[in-house]
Amino acid sequence: MNVVFLSPDFPPNYVNFSIRLRQAGATVLGISDQPYDSLKPELRAALHEYYRVSDLHQYDELVRALGYFTHRYGKIDRLDSLNEYWIETEARLRTDFNIEGFRAADLPGIKRKSEMKRLFRRAGVNVVPGKVVRTPAQARNFVAEVGYPVVAKPDIGVGASKTYKITNPTELEDFVSRPLVDYFMEAFVEGTINTFDGLTDRSGNLVFYTSMQYSRGIMEIVNEDDDVFYYTQREVPADLEAAGRAIVRAFKVRERFFHFEFFRTPAGELVALEVNMRPPGGLSIDMFNFANDIDLYREWATVLTADRFAATYNWPYFICYVGRKSHKQYRLSHGELIERFGTKIVNHQPMPAVFHVAMGDYGYLLRSTDRDEVIAIAHEIQARA
Repeated sequence: MNVVFLSPDFPPNYVNFSIRLRQAGATVLGISDQPYDSLKPELRAALHEYYRVSDLHQYDELVRALGYFTHRYGKIDRLDSLNEYWIETEARLRTDFNIEGFRAADLPGIKRKSEMKRLFRRAGVNVVPGKVVRTPAQARNFVAEVGYPVVAKPDIGVGASKTYKITNPTELEDFVSRPLVDYFMEAFVEGTINTFDGLTDRSGNLVFYTSMQYSRGIMEIVNEDDDVFYYTQREVPADLEAAGRAIVRAFKVRERFFHFEFFRTPAGELVALEVNMRPPGGLSIDMFNFANDIDLYREWATVLTADRFAATYNWPYFICYVGRKSHKQYRLSHGELIERFGTKIVNHQPMPAVFHVAMGDYGYLLRSTDRDEVIAIAHEIQARA
Protein backbone atom coordinates (compact mmCIF):
# COMPACT_ATOMS: atom_id res chain seq x y z
CA MET A 1 0.00 0.00 0.00
CA ASN A 2 1.34 3.42 -1.01
CA VAL A 3 0.47 6.08 1.57
CA VAL A 4 1.36 9.76 1.16
CA PHE A 5 1.57 11.88 4.28
CA LEU A 6 1.33 15.65 3.90
CA SER A 7 3.39 17.49 6.52
CA PRO A 8 4.42 14.29 8.34
CA ASP A 9 6.64 16.36 10.64
CA PHE A 10 3.80 18.32 12.25
CA PRO A 11 2.52 18.15 14.92
CA PRO A 12 5.65 16.50 16.36
CA ASN A 13 3.80 13.54 17.92
CA TYR A 14 2.28 12.71 14.50
CA VAL A 15 5.69 11.34 13.50
CA ASN A 16 4.39 8.20 15.23
CA PHE A 17 1.78 7.70 12.50
CA SER A 18 4.48 7.43 9.84
CA ILE A 19 6.57 5.12 12.02
CA ARG A 20 3.65 2.77 12.65
CA LEU A 21 2.61 2.85 8.99
CA ARG A 22 6.04 1.65 7.89
CA GLN A 23 6.00 -1.06 10.57
CA ALA A 24 2.60 -2.17 9.21
CA GLY A 25 4.18 -2.74 5.81
CA ALA A 26 3.06 0.40 3.95
CA THR A 27 5.25 2.37 1.59
CA VAL A 28 5.28 5.71 3.41
CA LEU A 29 5.90 8.80 1.28
CA GLY A 30 6.19 12.29 2.74
CA ILE A 31 5.58 15.74 1.29
CA SER A 32 6.43 18.91 3.18
CA ASP A 33 8.21 22.24 2.83
CA GLN A 34 10.77 21.59 5.57
CA PRO A 35 14.41 20.70 4.83
CA TYR A 36 14.95 16.95 4.90
CA ASP A 37 17.76 17.28 7.42
CA SER A 38 15.41 19.08 9.84
CA LEU A 39 13.14 16.02 10.12
CA LYS A 40 13.50 13.83 13.19
CA PRO A 41 15.78 10.85 12.53
CA GLU A 42 12.96 8.43 13.35
CA LEU A 43 10.74 10.12 10.75
CA ARG A 44 13.47 9.99 8.11
CA ALA A 45 13.84 6.28 8.85
CA ALA A 46 10.09 5.72 8.48
CA LEU A 47 9.77 7.45 5.09
CA HIS A 48 10.60 5.51 1.95
CA GLU A 49 11.02 8.84 0.18
CA TYR A 50 10.53 12.52 0.95
CA TYR A 51 9.57 15.19 -1.56
CA ARG A 52 10.26 18.74 -0.49
CA VAL A 53 8.11 21.52 -1.97
CA SER A 54 8.81 25.23 -1.57
CA ASP A 55 5.41 25.82 0.05
CA LEU A 56 2.62 23.36 0.91
CA HIS A 57 0.14 26.03 -0.19
CA GLN A 58 1.40 25.76 -3.79
CA TYR A 59 -1.04 23.22 -5.18
CA ASP A 60 0.78 22.76 -8.49
CA GLU A 61 3.88 21.66 -6.58
CA LEU A 62 1.85 19.08 -4.67
CA VAL A 63 0.44 17.77 -7.95
CA ARG A 64 3.96 17.38 -9.31
CA ALA A 65 5.02 15.60 -6.14
CA LEU A 66 2.16 13.12 -6.36
CA GLY A 67 2.82 12.66 -10.06
CA TYR A 68 6.42 11.79 -9.27
CA PHE A 69 5.41 9.33 -6.54
CA THR A 70 2.84 7.71 -8.84
CA HIS A 71 5.43 7.27 -11.59
CA ARG A 72 7.96 5.80 -9.15
CA TYR A 73 5.76 3.64 -6.90
CA GLY A 74 2.48 3.13 -8.73
CA LYS A 75 -1.01 4.22 -7.75
CA ILE A 76 -1.31 6.16 -4.49
CA ASP A 77 -3.71 4.25 -2.22
CA ARG A 78 -4.15 6.74 0.62
CA LEU A 79 -3.28 10.38 1.31
CA ASP A 80 -3.68 12.23 4.60
CA SER A 81 -2.22 14.71 7.05
CA LEU A 82 -4.66 14.11 9.93
CA ASN A 83 -4.63 17.88 10.28
CA GLU A 84 -7.67 20.16 9.95
CA TYR A 85 -5.66 22.84 8.15
CA TRP A 86 -4.95 20.65 5.12
CA ILE A 87 -8.33 18.90 4.75
CA GLU A 88 -9.35 20.93 1.69
CA THR A 89 -5.98 20.35 0.02
CA GLU A 90 -6.20 16.62 0.75
CA ALA A 91 -9.68 16.41 -0.75
CA ARG A 92 -8.57 18.15 -3.96
CA LEU A 93 -5.60 15.84 -4.33
CA ARG A 94 -7.71 12.74 -3.68
CA THR A 95 -10.15 13.92 -6.33
CA ASP A 96 -7.45 14.64 -8.91
CA PHE A 97 -5.60 11.36 -8.29
CA ASN A 98 -8.64 9.12 -7.60
CA ILE A 99 -7.55 8.28 -4.05
CA GLU A 100 -9.90 6.77 -1.45
CA GLY A 101 -11.29 9.13 1.19
CA PHE A 102 -13.13 12.44 1.37
CA ARG A 103 -13.15 14.16 -2.02
CA ALA A 104 -13.82 17.74 -3.10
CA ALA A 105 -17.58 17.07 -3.30
CA ASP A 106 -17.60 16.11 0.39
CA LEU A 107 -16.03 19.36 1.60
CA PRO A 108 -19.19 21.39 2.35
CA GLY A 109 -20.38 18.91 4.96
CA ILE A 110 -17.05 18.67 6.74
CA LYS A 111 -15.92 22.30 6.43
CA ARG A 112 -19.01 24.55 6.50
CA LYS A 113 -20.65 24.93 9.89
CA SER A 114 -23.98 25.71 8.22
CA GLU A 115 -23.88 22.39 6.34
CA MET A 116 -22.81 20.57 9.51
CA LYS A 117 -25.94 21.87 11.22
CA ARG A 118 -28.12 20.58 8.37
CA LEU A 119 -26.57 17.14 8.67
CA PHE A 120 -26.94 17.20 12.46
CA ARG A 121 -30.66 17.73 12.00
CA ARG A 122 -30.81 14.87 9.48
CA ALA A 123 -29.08 12.67 12.07
CA GLY A 124 -31.72 13.60 14.64
CA VAL A 125 -29.23 15.43 16.88
CA ASN A 126 -30.24 18.55 18.78
CA VAL A 127 -28.92 21.94 17.53
CA VAL A 128 -29.54 25.62 18.30
CA PRO A 129 -30.83 28.16 15.74
CA GLY A 130 -28.20 29.46 13.35
CA LYS A 131 -27.74 30.84 9.84
CA VAL A 132 -25.16 32.28 7.48
CA VAL A 133 -25.04 36.10 7.44
CA ARG A 134 -23.31 38.12 4.75
CA THR A 135 -24.65 41.61 5.40
CA PRO A 136 -25.20 43.82 8.47
CA ALA A 137 -28.96 43.63 7.89
CA GLN A 138 -28.92 39.83 7.97
CA ALA A 139 -26.90 39.87 11.20
CA ARG A 140 -29.26 42.35 12.85
CA ASN A 141 -32.31 40.37 11.72
CA PHE A 142 -30.93 37.14 13.16
CA VAL A 143 -30.26 38.78 16.54
CA ALA A 144 -33.79 40.19 16.46
CA GLU A 145 -35.10 36.64 15.99
CA VAL A 146 -33.10 34.84 18.71
CA GLY A 147 -31.98 37.64 21.06
CA TYR A 148 -28.65 38.16 22.81
CA PRO A 149 -26.16 36.65 23.26
CA VAL A 150 -25.13 35.14 19.93
CA VAL A 151 -21.89 33.66 18.61
CA ALA A 152 -20.48 34.60 15.21
CA LYS A 153 -17.81 32.48 13.57
CA PRO A 154 -16.51 31.98 10.01
CA ASP A 155 -18.66 29.42 8.21
CA ILE A 156 -15.37 27.80 7.24
CA GLY A 157 -12.87 28.12 10.05
CA VAL A 158 -10.43 26.26 12.27
CA GLY A 159 -10.64 26.42 16.05
CA ALA A 160 -11.85 29.65 17.63
CA SER A 161 -10.08 32.01 15.22
CA LYS A 162 -12.12 35.15 14.45
CA THR A 163 -14.99 33.93 16.63
CA TYR A 164 -16.99 36.44 18.64
CA LYS A 165 -19.55 36.36 21.42
CA ILE A 166 -21.97 39.28 20.91
CA THR A 167 -23.95 40.32 23.96
CA ASN A 168 -25.38 43.78 23.19
CA PRO A 169 -26.13 46.24 20.34
CA THR A 170 -22.74 47.97 20.66
CA GLU A 171 -20.88 44.69 20.16
CA LEU A 172 -23.20 43.82 17.26
CA GLU A 173 -22.47 47.09 15.49
CA ASP A 174 -18.76 46.60 16.07
CA PHE A 175 -19.04 43.13 14.55
CA VAL A 176 -20.99 44.21 11.45
CA SER A 177 -18.45 46.94 10.77
CA ARG A 178 -16.09 44.11 9.72
CA PRO A 179 -16.29 42.31 6.36
CA LEU A 180 -19.03 39.65 6.75
CA VAL A 181 -18.09 37.09 4.14
CA ASP A 182 -19.91 33.83 5.01
CA TYR A 183 -20.12 34.28 8.76
CA PHE A 184 -22.23 31.76 10.65
CA MET A 185 -24.32 33.12 13.53
CA GLU A 186 -26.02 31.00 16.13
CA ALA A 187 -27.68 31.40 19.49
CA PHE A 188 -25.21 31.23 22.38
CA VAL A 189 -25.33 28.03 24.42
CA GLU A 190 -24.36 27.98 28.09
CA GLY A 191 -22.67 24.72 29.00
CA THR A 192 -19.55 22.61 29.11
CA ILE A 193 -17.88 21.18 26.02
CA ASN A 194 -18.11 17.41 25.72
CA THR A 195 -16.50 15.63 22.81
CA PHE A 196 -17.09 12.34 21.06
CA ASP A 197 -13.84 11.14 19.52
CA GLY A 198 -12.98 7.96 17.73
CA LEU A 199 -11.81 5.95 14.76
CA THR A 200 -13.78 4.07 12.13
CA ASP A 201 -12.76 1.20 9.89
CA ARG A 202 -13.04 0.98 6.11
CA SER A 203 -16.79 0.24 6.29
CA GLY A 204 -17.55 3.04 8.73
CA ASN A 205 -17.79 0.80 11.80
CA LEU A 206 -16.76 2.44 15.05
CA VAL A 207 -13.66 0.57 16.27
CA PHE A 208 -12.60 3.05 18.96
CA TYR A 209 -14.42 5.84 20.76
CA THR A 210 -14.01 7.99 23.84
CA SER A 211 -15.00 11.40 25.21
CA MET A 212 -13.35 14.45 26.72
CA GLN A 213 -14.69 17.30 28.84
CA TYR A 214 -13.22 20.84 28.79
CA SER A 215 -12.77 23.27 31.66
CA ARG A 216 -13.89 26.18 29.45
CA GLY A 217 -14.86 26.85 25.85
CA ILE A 218 -11.96 27.36 23.44
CA MET A 219 -13.54 30.64 22.25
CA GLU A 220 -13.32 32.04 25.78
CA ILE A 221 -9.80 30.65 26.25
CA VAL A 222 -8.56 32.37 23.09
CA ASN A 223 -10.45 35.65 23.48
CA GLU A 224 -9.63 36.03 27.19
CA ASP A 225 -6.09 34.59 27.06
CA ASP A 226 -7.05 32.09 29.74
CA ASP A 227 -5.66 28.63 30.60
CA VAL A 228 -7.36 25.39 29.65
CA PHE A 229 -7.47 21.86 30.94
CA TYR A 230 -9.53 18.97 29.63
CA TYR A 231 -9.78 15.31 30.49
CA THR A 232 -10.87 11.99 29.07
CA GLN A 233 -13.94 10.48 30.65
CA ARG A 234 -13.97 6.92 31.98
CA GLU A 235 -17.57 6.42 30.91
CA VAL A 236 -19.13 7.84 27.76
CA PRO A 237 -22.66 9.07 28.57
CA ALA A 238 -25.31 7.07 26.71
CA ASP A 239 -26.90 10.09 25.01
CA LEU A 240 -23.48 11.34 23.86
CA GLU A 241 -22.59 7.94 22.40
CA ALA A 242 -25.94 7.72 20.61
CA ALA A 243 -25.55 11.21 19.12
CA GLY A 244 -21.95 10.50 18.14
CA ARG A 245 -22.84 7.26 16.40
CA ALA A 246 -25.67 8.99 14.52
CA ILE A 247 -23.27 11.68 13.28
CA VAL A 248 -20.71 9.08 12.19
CA ARG A 249 -23.43 7.54 10.00
CA ALA A 250 -24.75 10.87 8.71
CA PHE A 251 -21.30 12.10 7.67
CA LYS A 252 -20.23 8.68 6.32
CA VAL A 253 -17.00 8.66 8.30
CA ARG A 254 -14.85 5.83 6.97
CA GLU A 255 -11.30 4.85 7.88
CA ARG A 256 -10.74 8.10 9.77
CA PHE A 257 -10.29 9.61 13.16
CA PHE A 258 -12.97 12.15 14.06
CA HIS A 259 -13.57 14.80 16.73
CA PHE A 260 -17.17 15.90 17.40
CA GLU A 261 -17.97 18.73 19.82
CA PHE A 262 -21.15 19.19 21.88
CA PHE A 263 -22.38 21.48 24.62
CA ARG A 264 -23.87 19.95 27.75
CA THR A 265 -26.23 22.60 29.13
CA PRO A 266 -26.83 23.13 32.87
CA ALA A 267 -30.16 21.34 32.37
CA GLY A 268 -28.31 18.30 31.00
CA GLU A 269 -29.34 18.79 27.38
CA LEU A 270 -26.85 17.80 24.67
CA VAL A 271 -26.41 20.24 21.76
CA ALA A 272 -24.22 19.48 18.71
CA LEU A 273 -21.61 22.14 17.95
CA GLU A 274 -19.34 20.98 15.09
CA VAL A 275 -17.45 18.09 13.53
CA ASN A 276 -13.77 17.75 12.71
CA MET A 277 -12.71 14.91 10.43
CA ARG A 278 -9.31 14.41 12.01
CA PRO A 279 -7.92 13.46 15.41
CA PRO A 280 -8.50 15.97 18.20
CA GLY A 281 -5.56 18.35 18.45
CA GLY A 282 -2.52 18.62 20.65
CA LEU A 283 -1.64 15.52 22.66
CA SER A 284 -5.10 13.93 22.49
CA ILE A 285 -4.01 10.69 20.82
CA ASP A 286 -1.37 10.29 23.52
CA MET A 287 -4.07 10.95 26.12
CA PHE A 288 -6.24 8.17 24.69
CA ASN A 289 -3.24 5.84 24.70
CA PHE A 290 -2.42 6.59 28.34
CA ALA A 291 -6.11 6.25 29.28
CA ASN A 292 -6.26 2.70 27.92
CA ASP A 293 -2.64 1.49 27.76
CA ILE A 294 -2.94 1.02 24.00
CA ASP A 295 -1.19 2.38 20.89
CA LEU A 296 -3.64 4.19 18.61
CA TYR A 297 -0.87 5.17 16.22
CA ARG A 298 -0.35 1.45 15.55
CA GLU A 299 -4.08 0.69 15.47
CA TRP A 300 -4.70 3.46 12.91
CA ALA A 301 -1.94 2.07 10.70
CA THR A 302 -3.44 -1.42 10.97
CA VAL A 303 -6.92 -0.11 10.10
CA LEU A 304 -5.45 1.65 7.08
CA THR A 305 -3.40 -1.28 5.79
CA ALA A 306 -5.42 -4.31 6.91
CA ASP A 307 -8.84 -2.95 7.97
CA ARG A 308 -8.30 -4.41 11.43
CA PHE A 309 -8.37 -2.96 14.96
CA ALA A 310 -6.85 -5.33 17.49
CA ALA A 311 -6.62 -3.38 20.76
CA THR A 312 -9.10 -3.68 23.61
CA TYR A 313 -10.02 -0.72 25.78
CA ASN A 314 -12.30 0.14 28.70
CA TRP A 315 -11.07 3.59 29.82
CA PRO A 316 -9.48 2.58 33.17
CA TYR A 317 -7.94 6.02 33.74
CA PHE A 318 -8.81 9.69 33.56
CA ILE A 319 -6.14 11.55 31.58
CA CYS A 320 -6.06 15.33 31.91
CA TYR A 321 -4.20 17.79 29.71
CA VAL A 322 -3.19 20.95 31.60
CA GLY A 323 -1.69 23.90 29.76
CA ARG A 324 0.37 26.82 31.08
CA LYS A 325 1.43 30.01 29.30
CA SER A 326 4.94 31.38 29.60
CA HIS A 327 3.85 35.01 30.04
CA LYS A 328 1.80 34.18 33.14
CA GLN A 329 3.13 33.85 36.69
CA TYR A 330 2.14 30.61 38.43
CA ARG A 331 2.32 29.78 42.12
CA LEU A 332 4.25 26.54 41.62
CA SER A 333 7.36 26.23 39.47
CA HIS A 334 7.84 23.38 37.06
CA GLY A 335 10.26 21.73 39.46
CA GLU A 336 7.79 22.00 42.32
CA LEU A 337 5.08 20.42 40.16
CA ILE A 338 7.29 17.46 39.34
CA GLU A 339 8.24 17.05 43.00
CA ARG A 340 4.64 17.22 44.26
CA PHE A 341 2.74 15.47 41.47
CA GLY A 342 5.42 13.47 39.65
CA THR A 343 3.68 10.14 40.20
CA LYS A 344 0.56 11.49 38.47
CA ILE A 345 2.32 13.33 35.61
CA VAL A 346 2.82 10.79 32.82
CA ASN A 347 4.09 13.28 30.25
CA HIS A 348 5.10 16.94 30.04
CA GLN A 349 6.53 18.89 27.15
CA PRO A 350 6.69 22.24 25.32
CA MET A 351 3.85 22.72 22.87
CA PRO A 352 4.28 23.88 19.24
CA ALA A 353 3.86 27.64 18.81
CA VAL A 354 0.66 27.29 16.79
CA PHE A 355 -1.05 25.81 19.88
CA HIS A 356 0.11 28.44 22.38
CA VAL A 357 -2.93 30.74 22.29
CA ALA A 358 -5.47 27.97 22.87
CA MET A 359 -3.49 25.30 24.73
CA GLY A 360 -0.56 27.07 26.34
CA ASP A 361 3.19 26.98 25.82
CA TYR A 362 3.74 23.94 28.01
CA GLY A 363 1.52 20.93 28.60
CA TYR A 364 1.20 18.33 31.34
CA LEU A 365 -0.65 15.01 31.16
CA LEU A 366 -2.07 13.70 34.45
CA ARG A 367 -3.32 10.16 35.05
CA SER A 368 -5.54 8.83 37.81
CA THR A 369 -8.53 6.58 38.35
CA ASP A 370 -10.09 9.47 40.30
CA ARG A 371 -11.65 12.34 38.34
CA ASP A 372 -11.63 14.71 41.29
CA GLU A 373 -7.91 14.11 41.79
CA VAL A 374 -6.87 15.10 38.26
CA ILE A 375 -9.11 18.18 38.39
CA ALA A 376 -7.65 19.23 41.75
CA ILE A 377 -4.09 18.82 40.44
CA ALA A 378 -5.00 20.73 37.27
CA HIS A 379 -6.13 23.66 39.40
CA GLU A 380 -2.86 23.48 41.37
CA ILE A 381 -0.82 23.51 38.15
CA GLN A 382 -2.68 26.56 36.86
CA ALA A 383 -2.93 28.45 40.17
CA ARG A 384 -1.55 31.96 39.72
CA ALA A 385 1.15 33.47 41.90
